[in-house]
Amino acid sequence: MKRNATAVWNGTGKEGTGNLTTQSTTLDKTQYSFNSRFAEGVGTNPEELVAAAHAGCFSMKLGFVLNAAGFTADEINTKCEITLDPAAGAITESHLTVSAKIPGINKEQFDAAVTDAKANCPISKLLNTNITHEATLL
Repeated sequence: MKRNATAVWNGTGKEGTGNLTTQSTTLDKTQYSFNSRFAEGVGTNPEELVAAAHAGCFSMKLGFVLNAAGFTADEINTKCEITLDPAAGAITESHLTVSAKIPGINKEQFDAAVTDAKANCPISKLLNTNITHEATLL
């Protein structure tokens, strides 16, 4: 299975502008720029998209891990915060904050499932950074 996205950039790194389009067209010439990445400008940025990818991948993997253990989540809510260190030119951390409502599961089983999902979701495996988490069972 392969998926793709396209980035188009015009101009310098600081004054230029670009747009992103995904294969599904969920993003369709979505604007990004220096200001949307390093300030509070309108548009998206690569780190925001990595955060969305990691939160989505982790949540789905947690659903699979729970199902394999005999549980079905009523809801899994994951926020991912990506830390970019501009001076180092690197993403230094991905922090997952998950809360979930899962009938019949205990805290120990939930924590084990979260740890498994964090280690084994494909985006976690892709990232070369420190991955941390907080997990709350509702």
